[in-house]
Amino acid sequence: MAKMEENAMTGFVYFLDDTELGQLRSDEDRRMATYDEIPKLVKEALIAVEDSNFYDHIGFDFKGVFRAVKQKVLNEDIQTGGSTITQQLSRRVFLNTDREISRKLKEILLSVRIERVMSKDQIITAYLNKVPFGTGANGYNVHGIKAAAKGIFGIENLNELNLAQSAYLAGLPQLPSSFSAFKGNGTFDEAGFNRAVERQHWVLKRMVETEKITNEQYEEALSFNLKESLSEPQVKAYTTYPNLMIEVEKRATEVLLSVRHPEIAENKEENKEAYQEAFKETQQELFRGGYKVYTTIDQTLYDAMQAIANDPSNFLPDHPEAGVEQVGAIMIDNRDGAILGMIEGRGTSYNHATQAYRQPGSAMKPIAAFLPALEKGAIQPGGVIDDSPIVLKDGTSGWHIPENWNRQFQGLITAREALNQSYNIPAIKLFLNEVGIQEAWDFARQLGINSITEEDNHAQTGVIGGLYKGVSVEELTNAYTAIANKGAFNDAYMIRRIESADGKMVYEHETKPTQVFSEETAYLMTDMLRTVITSGTGTNIKKYLKNYGKFPISGKTGTTNEDADAWFVGYSPDITVGVWAGYSEPKYKLSSKNGSTMHPLQVWSHIMDVAYEKKPELFQTEKFEQPKDIVKMTVSNLSGKLPTELTTSSGHLVTDIFNRKYVPTEVDDVLVRSKYITYNGVNYLPHSSTPDDMVREEIVIKRPESVASILKRIQEVSSSLPANKRRSLSAYVPKDAYKDAPTETDPRQDDGKAPEPPSHLVFTRNGDTNSLSFNPSGNNDVVGYRLYRTDGVKSFERMNGKVILAGEETLFTGLPYSFGSGYYITAVDVAGRESAPSRVVFNDSINPDLILPGEGRQEKAQGEEGSSEGAALSPPSGVKASMKGKALQITWNHSKEKASQYNIYYSEKESGPFQKIGSIKGDTEFNFYASESDDYNGYYRVTASNGDKESKPTAPVHFES
Repeated sequence: MAKMEENAMTGFVYFLDDTELGQLRSDEDRRMATYDEIPKLVKEALIAVEDSNFYDHIGFDFKGVFRAVKQKVLNEDIQTGGSTITQQLSRRVFLNTDREISRKLKEILLSVRIERVMSKDQIITAYLNKVPFGTGANGYNVHGIKAAAKGIFGIENLNELNLAQSAYLAGLPQLPSSFSAFKGNGTFDEAGFNRAVERQHWVLKRMVETEKITNEQYEEALSFNLKESLSEPQVKAYTTYPNLMIEVEKRATEVLLSVRHPEIAENKEENKEAYQEAFKETQQELFRGGYKVYTTIDQTLYDAMQAIANDPSNFLPDHPEAGVEQVGAIMIDNRDGAILGMIEGRGTSYNHATQAYRQPGSAMKPIAAFLPALEKGAIQPGGVIDDSPIVLKDGTSGWHIPENWNRQFQGLITAREALNQSYNIPAIKLFLNEVGIQEAWDFARQLGINSITEEDNHAQTGVIGGLYKGVSVEELTNAYTAIANKGAFNDAYMIRRIESADGKMVYEHETKPTQVFSEETAYLMTDMLRTVITSGTGTNIKKYLKNYGKFPISGKTGTTNEDADAWFVGYSPDITVGVWAGYSEPKYKLSSKNGSTMHPLQVWSHIMDVAYEKKPELFQTEKFEQPKDIVKMTVSNLSGKLPTELTTSSGHLVTDIFNRKYVPTEVDDVLVRSKYITYNGVNYLPHSSTPDDMVREEIVIKRPESVASILKRIQEVSSSLPANKRRSLSAYVPKDAYKDAPTETDPRQDDGKAPEPPSHLVFTRNGDTNSLSFNPSGNNDVVGYRLYRTDGVKSFERMNGKVILAGEETLFTGLPYSFGSGYYITAVDVAGRESAPSRVVFNDSINPDLILPGEGRQEKAQGEEGSSEGAALSPPSGVKASMKGKALQITWNHSKEKASQYNIYYSEKESGPFQKIGSIKGDTEFNFYASESDDYNGYYRVTASNGDKESKPTAPVHFES
C-alpha cells in the first residue's frame, strides 16, 4: 500500500496576493484527486473502454483477454488490450512495460493481491491519479485525471467536465503520446487531437454498449465542439519568469532544508559537502512533493521592474566587446524585510540582484563608517572631520595615499558635507580611526552583509569599496532597510510560507528584528542621506524622479575606481530600493562622460515612480519620524565644539541636529594667534633669522595634524610610491591650508649667500593703478620679495607692506600711478639677506639713467630682453619627447653657452598659451609624470637660463600617446 500511495506531485509557486506564479520545475504535471472529486462519468467512461468487468473480476478478466486476442487475430481497427485496470495499475507501480511472459504472470499475481488489500474505489482512484494523459497546454506531461483536466481543458473542478470531455480523457491513457492535442512547447497538435477524437468516439460507443449512457447522450456528446473547449496554449513559468522561478527554487529548498535538517543547515559552513548533498535531496523533494510555495513577490511591481530593465533607453547601446550593460535591483519592505520585486539582469540567467558580488564604492560609507561612528558618538552630522591626506601602509607596494573623486582635499568640513559630496578621506578616517576595521565589519555583518571575508580585515580602504569579494545588491539594500526601520534589522526574505500537498503548514516566515543601532542614529543617518539628494551627489534624483517631493526619500550614490560599478540605494519610510549598474566583466567601465554612472539613479527613480503610481499603499508613511532625543544646535564648523565669542565673530558656525546623548560639552579651542611664514601654500614656523616683514601673525586654526606635518610624511614616503601614483606636494595641500596653525619649521635652509634678484619684470598700467609681475629668484632659500619705488626725483624707497612671499603669485598690484615713477624688486632669503635690485622699470618713457638703484648699478628699461651682463642666451636644440616607463621623458642638447638651468613649458595647443611645468639644473633630460595617460598629450618647448637671463623658447614639439 505504501508504494501504491507514493506519488510524485507537482508543486506550485504563488505571488504575494496568492495568485499562481507557475509550477515548479518538473517534466510532469501531477495533481492528486480523491475518489469523491472524480465524477461518475469519468469513472464510467474509463471502465467502459478499459475494463467493463472491473467490478466483477478478481484482478484479471478471462473475457477481456479473449476479446483482446480476437481483436489482435482479426486485426480490428479498435484494440482494447486484455489487461484490467488493476493489471495496468500493478504494472505502472511495481513492474515495467516489457512484453515478457514472466512479466505478465507477475502482473496477474500482483493484481490479485492488490484486489485483496484495496477496494475497487481505491484501485480506480489510484489508477486515475497515476496514469499519463499526454501533454497539456503548458507543455508539461500531465499525469492523473486532475492534471489532465486542468492541462487539456483548463478545468480545475473535475465536476465541471461534461460527457464529451470525460470520454475524451478516458480514452487517452491507452496511447497518451499518440493522442496528445498539444506538443511539448504547448502549441496545438492537429493530428494528435484528431486521433484522440477518434478514440473518444469509441469510448462513447462503449458507454452506450455498456448502458452507461443513452443514445441521446451519445449524439449530444458527439456534437460538442471539443476543439473550442481546449485550454489556450500556456507559456511555462520558467519561460515567462525564468530567473524568478530559479531564485524561488533555491530559497524554497533552503527553507525546506532548514525545516527537515536543521542541524545540517546550522553547520552549513563547517560541513559544506553534507549541506550540498542535503540540498540536492531536498530540492528533488520540493520538485516531487506537491508543495505550495508562497512568495513575497508583488507581480505588478515585479513586471514593472522587468519592463524598466527591458527598456533600452535606460542603458547604453550594446558594447561590441563588453556586451549588454547589466543592471541588478531589488525592492524590500522596510518593516519586515519582504522582497517585493527585483531586476535580475538583462538577457541573462545570472542573477545580478542576488548572485553577483560587486564592489560597493561609496555606497558602503554609511554602513561601515558613518552609522557605527554615529552610534558610538564619535561623530555627529555637524561634527568636523579633516579632509586632508592620509598615508596608509600598503602590503603590496609599500605606501598608499587615497584620494577623493575630485583629486582635491577640502580641509576641515562637517560630517554631513563629507557624506553629501561623497569625499573618501573623511570616511576612511572614521573607518580606521574612530570605528576600527574589525568593529566596522562586525557592524556590517549585523546588517546582513555576510560577504565580508578574512582578507577584508586588512582592507584599509574597504569602506570605499576595496573589498576582496564585494557585496550583492540584496545584501547592501537589506542593510539600508535598517536605517529606514529605525535601526531594527530584518533579514530579507522571499518565501513567506510553504504548504504540503495536503494543505498542512510546513513553514511560515517569522519576522525577528534585531535592534542594531538606536532610533536616534537611524534618524541622523536618514537626515544626512536626505541632503545627499537635496544638495549632494544624488541631486539628479530631483530631475529623474517624476513624483519627487510627494514622499520623503533618502539615499546614497556609489561608484568604484574607474567606474566599473555604479550604485544608488535609496529609501522612503516604507520601502528600500537598491540598484547596481555595470558590465558583467568589471574590466569594462561605465563613464560619467556619457552619463552611464547616473543610470542607477535613473532606474531607481523609474522604479519608485511605478511603485508610487501602481501601489500607493506602499507610501502610507508621510515622513520619517523624529525621535524626541534629536536636538538642534549651533557649533563651531572648525571643531564641532561649542562656539566661543571668537568663533562666532569670525563666522565659523554651523547649525545641525544632534543626538542629545552626544551633544558637545567642550568649548572650541582651535582658533589661536600665531606667527608663521607661508611656503608653497603651507604655513610654517619661521626661523629666528627670518625678517619680520616676511612673517605674518594672525588667528589660525589648530587642526588635529598640521598640513606641514602631513606633507612632511608624504615627502618621506613619496619615493616608494608607484611611479604613476606620484604627485607634486602641492597636489596634497588642502583648500584651507592658508588658515593652518604651523607646527613644523620652515624647511628652507640658508645657502650662505645672497639670493639672485628676480627677473623679467613686466609693468602694466590700468587707469590710475599699475601692476608689476616678475619671475622669481632661482635660489631655494628665498622667503619673499620686497618692492622699492621712486617718484622719479627722490631715491628708491622700500614700500612697506608690499611683500610677496615665495610661492605666492609673483604680482604686485594696486601700485599708484605718477609720471616718472619707477620700481625694482629684491629677493630676501631665510637668513635675512637681500639680493641686489632687479632691473628698474618705469611707468612712462623716461631715461632710466636719471635715477639708479643701489651703487650706480644700471638696469635695463622695461621691454628689453635679458640683463645688462652679456648677450642673450641661445635656446637649446634637438628637443625630443618620448615615453619611458610611466614618465614622459623630454631631452635636448645643451645651448651654446651651456646654460646652468633649463625650463620646460607645456601647452595643449601649438599656439599656446604655454605653462611652465618644471626646471632642471645643468642636465638635458626631464621626466614628467602625469596623472592620466591622456594628460601627456600636447606641445612642449624648452628655454635655457643663467640667473636672470632666459633664452627664447625652442620650437614646440608635439607628443601624443
